[in-house]
Amino acid sequence: MGSAARIVLILILGLAAFAGQADSAGPTPGEPACQSHDFEGSSFLVCRWTPGAEDLRLDWTDAAGAPLRSFDNLERALGPSAARVRFAMNAGMFEDDGHPLGLFIADGRTLSPLNRFDGFGNFYLKPNGVFSVGADGRARIETTDAFASAARKTAWATQSGPMLVVNGELHPAIQPDGPSRLVRNGVGVGTDGSAYFAISQTPVSFGKLARLFRDDLRSPNALFLDGTVSSLWAPALNRRDDARLIGPIVTVLDRGG
Repeated sequence: MGSAARIVLILILGLAAFAGQADSAGPTPGEPACQSHDFEGSSFLVCRWTPGAEDLRLDWTDAAGAPLRSFDNLERALGPSAARVRFAMNAGMFEDDGHPLGLFIADGRTLSPLNRFDGFGNFYLKPNGVFSVGADGRARIETTDAFASAARKTAWATQSGPMLVVNGELHPAIQPDGPSRLVRNGVGVGTDGSAYFAISQTPVSFGKLARLFRDDLRSPNALFLDGTVSSLWAPALNRRDDARLIGPIVTVLDRGG
């Protein structure tokens, strides 16, 4: 290879490395965590969590063990830390009392076991899956079977279903644009390691939500969180949905003590 070709190659590699760093960079100060996305004629809010730049936690009870069920209760439970909230969103399906229907791990403690049973409803539309953050700080979305076989240390996890995208392919049971229309939300992990929590602004089909993650957010794996009760607290947008009772909650906060 000649010297000119080597220089060109070095420049290309340098630009690629810079682009990779830009993709995984933390949020710009003052930038809202949740941004509007128009996709296939529908509007979504997409809230990004950048591991290492922001804190993430999963909760379904307060310190006394009482189910939270709302962002209002979450704010009280967080106390002074509530001022650091960038966004919070419902994060998985639950029983009538708010108890997670499947796996729930909070700060390394398993509060609800992995659910591998068969049943009726969206949660049991196999493959279902798990959103988790490992002890290494890395966010992952895996099918339930893949998560179970990995046997790694996990800091935070919530199980839901169905998977929307599995290794770049849409869930085989999801129609391209089925007749069911609901306000829906889900989570995907992008190729840069960021987690994207998306909620539709208007009722959408499963297929459209799945394609948002695969085609727009470039998430090779994505997980459905819920419909009907889908709710968001985004302080920068002056939005807090407290009209419906929810179960598990994911909260992303500015870095702090």
